[in-house]
Amino acid sequence: MIQTPFYLIDSASLGRNMAIIDRLRAASGAKALLALKCFATWPAFDFMRDHMDGTTSSSLYELRLGREKFGKETHAYSVAWPDHEIDEAVSYADKIIFNSIGQLQRFKDRTGGIARGLRLNPGISTSGFDLADPARPFSRLGEWSAEKIESVLPDISGVMIHYNCENADFDLFNRQLAEIEGRFGAILRRLDWVSLGGGIHFTGDGYPVEKLAARLKDFAQRMGVQVYLEPGEAAITRSATLEVTVLDLLDNGKKLAIVDSSVEAHMLDLLIYRQSAKIEPDTGDHSYMICGKSCLAGDIFGEFRFKEPLKVGDRLSVVDAAGYTMVKKNWFNGVKMPGIVLRDPDGSLRVAREFGYADYASSLG
Repeated sequence: MIQTPFYLIDSASLGRNMAIIDRLRAASGAKALLALKCFATWPAFDFMRDHMDGTTSSSLYELRLGREKFGKETHAYSVAWPDHEIDEAVSYADKIIFNSIGQLQRFKDRTGGIARGLRLNPGISTSGFDLADPARPFSRLGEWSAEKIESVLPDISGVMIHYNCENADFDLFNRQLAEIEGRFGAILRRLDWVSLGGGIHFTGDGYPVEKLAARLKDFAQRMGVQVYLEPGEAAITRSATLEVTVLDLLDNGKKLAIVDSSVEAHMLDLLIYRQSAKIEPDTGDHSYMICGKSCLAGDIFGEFRFKEPLKVGDRLSVVDAAGYTMVKKNWFNGVKMPGIVLRDPDGSLRVAREFGYADYASSLG
């Protein structure tokens, strides 16, 4: 038996998302790049490579990982490229996307061998969290002025526009894209490619994939561009669980179960956005608050219902645990980092990586 905690990536569930991406690519003509900022667990890339066109990155290390482990097309974006990284970035990238005109002009002479792009900030977004809103006041993410962007069009071949965040509403996507077309259409028509970024939840239940495909195809034809999407969460949604074991039970006014994992160390986004984890089916007569084992008082996965009373040694599965987990896991409190396990198509489990004390110690000195 594999020792918990570990992330369990299910190839069949991943395949469901890949099949939807295949449909979208075929019907729209858009290309799909895996957003490594969300999911970069490269042992799973073998299940994804044939269904996506490459990767998009937010740093030199993500860029290199995409080139070496995924292959295919690589887009290199960074909020700010330092001088000592730019030449190496160019060696890995097919396209380099600058966050500002200042960066574009600074590195123009050193990036002439690959396609160059610029991040366009449309001033709108679907984010409900100020922390993640690229259009928040005084945002540093991209250029806002059409006039300024037009002045550097000879130096770029495309733009990246990332403004969606967990957007499962096609009508909202359609309206906002129409607004972008109205404000920036004159610029977009002079480009070769446009990335519409990630955050479109098109693999969610009931999403009208065919409508999205038709809208993207129409946009591409009218603007005369190759459209890219950068799915992160959409590519891996509901494809993994975090497997944990109950270590102790308490009753301090509520029944508590402490598990061998930590929200802060292993599912950090839940704390950042004050969200509960998901444990299914979450039904039954026995309610427990599931708690992490770190010393942080708020290290809590959430409150869930179970059909039978929990016991020390019971195994629990936290669902939908792929996105923004493995890329953010950390060594807080020295809590053992979860292993990475793959469930192959034949149902067998394969340990891709385990972490131990040597990994903890080497991360600190």
